Amino acid sequence: MLGAIGGDIIGSYFEIRPVKTTDFPLFTKYSVFTDDTVLTVAIAHAILRGEPYATALKRFGRQYPQAGYGGTFYNWMLSDSYNPYHSWGNGSAMRVSPVAWAFESFEKTLDEARQSAEVTHNHPEGIKGALAVAAAIFMARSGEAKTLIREVISRAYGYDLNRTLDEIRPTYHFDVACQGSVPESIIAFLESDSYEDAVRKAVSLGGDSDTMACIAGAIAEAFYGEIPAEIAREIRSRLPSDLLDIVDEFEEKFPGRC
Repeated sequence: MLGAIGGDIIGSYFEIRPVKTTDFPLFTKYSVFTDDTVLTVAIAHAILRGEPYATALKRFGRQYPQAGYGGTFYNWMLSDSYNPYHSWGNGSAMRVSPVAWAFESFEKTLDEARQSAEVTHNHPEGIKGALAVAAAIFMARSGEAKTLIREVISRAYGYDLNRTLDEIRPTYHFDVACQGSVPESIIAFLESDSYEDAVRKAVSLGGDSDTMACIAGAIAEAFYGEIPAEIAREIRSRLPSDLLDIVDEFEEKFPGRC
């Protein structure tokens, strides 16, 4: 889960300052957590407490109302309604990583990923994005090879993961759709050789940098097994104590997994 949060923080500076290179400062004084982190922690809290996903998402969102939510989610968050709004946006995929760490079977992971998505993102593409990311993280933490992860995700969700970042990067632009950002984020992981490299590659596409780095970072942490200590320290130093406490509790509940 810290891998997702780190990607969010690192990518946050570049969301409105897109770059097309992997050569950039990993952290700046403007690197902050955004809605990706808040809602990821909300999902973790829901799992820890057995709380409905929608309840946790609303409560944590209201606690951090300036975190940079999409307009439709923001209105849902502040409303009294618990009805989903048929979104295909990548918000379902950016927040799903705790699900992939908390459940012991692939089938249960996908079922919970679907539930975590459809409280807001009940469009088929919104659900698909969450399922694909959860599946990739579960397979990565289970020790599966990248070749198998690529094959399974491509076959199950219809994403073209045979493109290269060099092919994608020149014409890629900001895209909040699951179908326009989740496969690219997974490719950033597939081409990486470390956690840091995955995050850098996701940012280098010049798109929705915080969310794409969040997704790539979540999968990379699961695959490579750890985040470098100096990066982990930077991530933790930028989290308020209430969010960090939940991250730590989640890690204690599921030792060796985040």
